[in-house]
Order: sequence, then structure tokens, then C-alpha cells
Amino acid sequence: MPGMEGKLVVVTGATAGIGKEAARGLAGMGARTVVVGRNAEKTQGVAEEIRRSSGGSVDVALGDFASLRSVRQLAESLLDRYPKIDVLLSNAGVFRVRRSITQDGLEETFGVNHVAPFLLTDLLLHRLKESAPSRIVVVASAAHYGQTLDFDDLQSARGYKAMRTYGRSKLANVMFTYALARRIEGSGVTANCLHPGFVATSLGSGNRIPVKPFMWLFRLTGRAISVEQGADTPIYLSSSPDVEGVHGKYFDDRREKMTSPQSYNTDDQERLWEETAKLAGI
Repeated sequence: MPGMEGKLVVVTGATAGIGKEAARGLAGMGARTVVVGRNAEKTQGVAEEIRRSSGGSVDVALGDFASLRSVRQLAESLLDRYPKIDVLLSNAGVFRVRRSITQDGLEETFGVNHVAPFLLTDLLLHRLKESAPSRIVVVASAAHYGQTLDFDDLQSARGYKAMRTYGRSKLANVMFTYALARRIEGSGVTANCLHPGFVATSLGSGNRIPVKPFMWLFRLTGRAISVEQGADTPIYLSSSPDVEGVHGKYFDDRREKMTSPQSYNTDDQERLWEETAKLAGI
């Protein structure tokens, strides 16, 4: 793919896994890359590592997606520092074995994976429009297949099941992308989402029950791909001229793919948008 010289790329969840490798790849292509993490020391360390390995320009921004106040502060910082944002790569996410609540009273998986990225995108959208042609890339997951949103229980208060809750949050990512694409049609900003593949990452860190050993077991048995492979489609959608102007699509291994039936229901997309805006305080 051609270089990204002169482009400003914001990558959330960039201190590990797919986000870190995507940030490394984009920085190596010449983009000025902003790595977003919640821990200052760790994020600075990752930024320095990416600078050394890629030779690229890497900045740091702090934001905790389990706090909507922190997300607002992150957006304010990015808007103050950067007059132009060419790509927002929305990658931050968690997987929680047991139900947990954020300081905003949100179920954590739904809050971090969907509500917080929704809010950040909304707050940065006018800058992305000013920077057009620009791109919004949302890391969703094939875990959304087979899931249906329960609008009476978006917070998974009844009968919490970890994989179902995670899958529903990823379905919300897909539906958000489609609803966003309609809203920004003709603005010069494109919005697409993707499945990165089943990647052995630190997504499950922070659980009392250890998840990471199981993730690596999948990797060793050939059921999971490397983070480098997982970062390929996010990098592709963030940078390739092949998808310039492509809008409101879902990709898997660089190819457009159909998503689940509910994801295309525009009434449900709009209801989700309204409910999420309320939860985000927009």
C-alpha cells in the first residue's frame, strides 16, 4: 500500500494487541500516529517502542473508555492539539467474564465497546469532516453473528452471559457504523467496520478468572491468528486507495462481507442510536 505521509491517525486501544500493531504499521507508512491508552506510563512506553521499530512519528493521548468523562477529556485534548484528523481507528474493547459496572453506571462490556466509541466519534466528527477526505474505521467482530439486541436489557442485567454480551456489543458496533454512514453520506468522511479475525490478544485482561492463557491456547492449536495478521484489515481500511469512497460496509480479511440480519434493520439502528445517545449524555 502507498504511504500515509502527511496523515494524522488516531488509534484507540493502542497499547496492546491489534491496536498496537495497527499503530505500528500506520506509523511505518509515514502517518503521524496518535496512540490512545489509559495508563500514562504504559502508553508512553508503547509509543517509544513503535517509534523505534517503525521510524515513524508517534504521539500519545490518554483516555479511559470506562469513563465517559475521560472520553470527553480525550476528545478535547485531540481537538486542541490537532487541526486535522484523517483517520479515527476505533479499536478499544474489553471482554468481561462476570458482569461489572463502570463509574457511569454502564455495564462495562457494552459501555467500553460501544457507548464510549460512540461518544468519541460524535465529539470528533466535525474535525473529521473538516479534514475530508477522512475515514472512520470500527473494529467489530464476527462474534456479532447469531446475536440480537434486547432493547429492554441493553445493560445485560438479566442472566449475564459473557460471550452473548460481548457479541451484542460487537453487533452494536456494526449497527452504529451503518447508522453513522447514513448520517455522514456526502460529507467526504467514510465509515466502515471489520472483523479482524480471531486474535490471541489481551482483550480479556482485567478478569479475576484468567482468560489470556485460553487465548494463547487457541493460538498454539492453530485456532487463532497473530496480532500482525489481525491488524492487516484495520490498516487496509485506514490507508488503502482500494477502499477510497467505500462507505458503510463490513470487511473480513480485506473483503466486503454480509453481516447479521438485525444489523441491517434501520429501525433498530435508529433506536440503538437514540438509546446510546442518552446513555452517553449527548
